Amino acid sequence: MKKADLCEVNFINKKKVEFVRKRMKSEETYQLLAETFKTLGDPTRAKIIFALLQQELCVCDLANLLGMSKSAISHQLRVLRNMRIVKYRKEGKVVYYSLDDEHIKNLFEECLRHVQE
Repeated sequence: MKKADLCEVNFINKKKVEFVRKRMKSEETYQLLAETFKTLGDPTRAKIIFALLQQELCVCDLANLLGMSKSAISHQLRVLRNMRIVKYRKEGKVVYYSLDDEHIKNLFEECLRHVQE
């Protein structure tokens, strides 16, 4: 760290610290948050999420789109499903995937805007 990155004096603003301390979340919440970002941090999963932002797709569609095997896509979808990022529905013998909810859509779109600026 550069010296400019550090405080030159040791002063704690107790009011500010207490204000934030009261709003801190549980350790479990931060663990889940970190796991969610870790899950989103994989380029293949990011592509899957982007594709599902466009429209609901089945495993075969995603495999074709990303040039991967159905098995590899299924593995990634299982990870995303376990983190409640995607959900699925069956129609006959076909399983369609979509984003789990608006939160995921908003989070992903906001991150995308951030990296594209």
